[in-house]
Amino acid sequence: MRLQWEPAQEAHVLLYPEGMVKLNGSAGAIISRCDGVRTVAEIVADLERTYGLTGLSGDVIAFVALALDKRWLELRA
Repeated sequence: MRLQWEPAQEAHVLLYPEGMVKLNGSAGAIISRCDGVRTVAEIVADLERTYGLTGLSGDVIAFVALALDKRWLELRA
């Protein structure tokens, strides 16, 4: 699975052997920060700082859970 910006789609997409998933802006912003180094709390703080918002924790956690369920992300031991 590979994340990339797709200019033709004007969106981040996840590419995998069976196809492609086009992400909305929020999903792209979250998943692009999932680098295996930052914690979810750090990602939330970065998003809140970048977009001048607060209270994003629940939405970020819900998306990360969805991404794990769909195997777009994996946890490292």
